[in-house]
Amino acid sequence: MNGFISILAIVAMLLAAGGAIALVRRGGVDWRWLLAAAGFVLLNDALLTRGYGLLPQLLPAGDWNWQGKILALAATLAVAAVVGRKAAGLTLVQARGSLKAALPVARLYVGLFLALALVFPNEKVSAETLAFQLTMPGLEEELFYRGVLLLVLDRAFGTPWKLGGITFGWGAILSCALFGLAHAFGYGKDGFAFDTLTMALTALPSLIAVWLRLRTGSVLAPVLLHNFGNAVMLVV
Repeated sequence: MNGFISILAIVAMLLAAGGAIALVRRGGVDWRWLLAAAGFVLLNDALLTRGYGLLPQLLPAGDWNWQGKILALAATLAVAAVVGRKAAGLTLVQARGSLKAALPVARLYVGLFLALALVFPNEKVSAETLAFQLTMPGLEEELFYRGVLLLVLDRAFGTPWKLGGITFGWGAILSCALFGLAHAFGYGKDGFAFDTLTMALTALPSLIAVWLRLRTGSVLAPVLLHNFGNAVMLVV
C-alpha cells in the first residue's frame, strides 16, 4: 500500500506540473497525452512491484527484481509498438552525424560515474548483482523514461526549444524529474520522504542521457551508459 500511495503522489505531481504549464501556455498542453503518460507511469510501477504483491512470483526469487523488470520492459515494448517504436528511440540506428557530438557527452557521463565510484566505494558483490546491474536497469528504465515516456510527454507538451543540437520541451525535463522521484521519493510509516542526494544522483545524470537520446535518435547510448554507471559503482 505504501508503494501505491507513493506512485499516486508522483502522478499527482506530474498532473499538477501539467496544470501549471497549461496556465502559462494556454492551449499548450494536450491532456489526452498527459493522462496517457500518467497511466503509463502507474502501469510501469504496478508491473515493477508485481501489482504491489498481488501477482504471483513466477521466476525464482533472488536478490534482485528480475520478474518485475522483465514485466515492465515487456509492457514498454508493447506500448512502443502502439505509439511508435522508432519515434520512441527504440532503434539501433543512430541519427546521421550524431556520433561526433555524442562521444564527448558520453565521455562526460563515464567520467562522472567513475568519479562517483571512487567517492562511494562498494563491498564485493555477487555474480547475480553484477549480472542484474549490467542488464536490467538500463534496458527497462531507459526504454521507459528516455523512450516511451519521453515521446508521450513530448506529444503532450510539444518540443518548442532548441539547445545543444536537440529540439526538446517540458517532456525532457519532466521525464528526468519522474526518473529521479522514482528513486528518491517514497511513502512509509513516517509519511512522505524525499532524499535530495539520491534525486541529484539520478535526475541530473538522466539529463545527459536524455540529451544523448534526442541527439542520436536512439536509446542505445543511454542504455549502455546507464548499465555502465550502475556496474562501475560496484567494481571500482
